[in-house]
Order: sequence, then structure tokens, then C-alpha cells
Amino acid sequence: MTRPPRYDAPRHDAPDFDAPDLDAANAIPPDADETTHFGYEDVRLGEKQGRVDDVFHKVARRYDLMNDLMSGGLHRLWKDRLVAMVNPPKRLGFDHLDVAGGTGDVAFRIARAGGDRTRVTVLDINADMLQVGRDRAAKARLTDRVEFVEANAEELPFEASRYDAYTVAFGIRNVPRIQVALTEAYRVLRRGGHFLCLEFSPDVLPLLDRVYETYSFKVIPWIGERVTGDRESYQYLVESIRKFPGAAAFEGQLRAAGFRQTQVVPLSGGIVAIHSGWKL
Repeated sequence: MTRPPRYDAPRHDAPDFDAPDLDAANAIPPDADETTHFGYEDVRLGEKQGRVDDVFHKVARRYDLMNDLMSGGLHRLWKDRLVAMVNPPKRLGFDHLDVAGGTGDVAFRIARAGGDRTRVTVLDINADMLQVGRDRAAKARLTDRVEFVEANAEELPFEASRYDAYTVAFGIRNVPRIQVALTEAYRVLRRGGHFLCLEFSPDVLPLLDRVYETYSFKVIPWIGERVTGDRESYQYLVESIRKFPGAAAFEGQLRAAGFRQTQVVPLSGGIVAIHSGWKL
């Protein structure tokens, strides 16, 4: 694995501290009385995953179409930038994990960008999203290089130090315990492994913020209702963006999980950002 490349966005070296206790972090079960957010609603921690799963059962078949409609196609450019930062090698073996990537949109880009020895594992907790991905992989003739696994990002069913890179696109904000998922990401990456998260950001430029908020809360749920007959699911997705931590807070979570040389790359005026960290 090559040394971490340089990017234009600022990088912040993490302070020295002991590596996280991975077994201890993942051994802590959810407290029955602990709460988290489901959009703007406070729910018990154990309830969130089931409700998120219901949302994605409803939207799975129209998920990629709705991404095009909601972003005006920009999500394709954002994902291309994500893959460019992964930069899978053409001639070397490369094992990649894409989490919450059920429909395969990022995974197929990784497989095509890399060489014949690039292998991608798509992990998602939602069976319907995974079935969409499997169908698409068969049509794209990528079943020999892309596999699909139904599992939880908080409890990855893989041995330590298995993967060269880990991506999660528009999925981390739906995880009930983000810190646990980040600690798991650190565990399954090899030394020199790269973590990359593409996510909507609450840190939108001031001049764009009001327009973006109006579009998000008025237009996106309306599109969801017209195209899929489901306004409620898209209302949740919009609200979940506003509840996601800002760039500085999320970068702190990455460092707490053990990642070094963390950086944030804002795109499209801060509407989305790519969060990067390395296991060194």
C-alpha cells in the first residue's frame, strides 16, 4: 500500500494516543433506555435500526432513480470523486469494503476503476437493497469481482486487517451507534488502509443554506411522494442530514476510533463532504 497521497483540502494530524480497545468498544450492548434520533424524533437506541430498515425496504427499488432526481445527477460526480480518492491500483491485488452500499453504485465504480485483482465486498443491513445490487451486478457482469453481504456496520463479520480500503456513501448517518461503526471500520482495515465517508453535511455555505433548506424540506419529500408514493421516508432522510454532526465533530469521532491524517473535503458548497482517515 502506498503512503497516503496529498490532497488540496487541509489534513489534520491526530494527537498521539493509544489505539482504541476494539473488543471493549464492541462488547458494550445498547442500553435499553439509551436514546438516539430518528430524523427529528427521539427514539430508543434499539428502535432506530428497525425503523431505518423499514425506510430502505420502501425505497430500495427506486433508490438510484431518486438519487438522480433529488441531486440533479450530482451524486454521480460526488461518487466519482470518492472513487478517485480511493484510487484502487490497476496491477495489484486490492480488497475493498463498501458499507451501506446495497445497490452497488459505489462498488461497481471501484471494481471498474481497479484492475482485475480488485475485489469489492458490499455490506448492507437491508436485504431489499442488496437484491437490487445483486441484480445490477449480474447485468453488469461483475459477479466475479463484487460480492454482497447482509450484516450490520456495527458488527462486521470479517477478521481484523482484511481490507485495503473502506467506503460508506450516504449511509453512516443512518447507523444508530456511529462511533461503534467507525471502530469496526478501523478493526477490519489493514495498516495503511484508507477510510472514506461521503455524506451530506450540515456545514453548507451561508449563501446556499436557505435555498438548500427550502429545497430539502419542501421539494425532496414532494418528489418522493410523486415518484414513489412515500413522502414520509424522504422526510426522514432530509431530517437525518440535519442531525448529522458537523465536519469538526465527525473528524473527532474518526480520531477517537484511531484514524490518523484525517481530512475533510467539502463539495458543492458544503452540501456534501468526503471525510478521510488512515490506519497507520
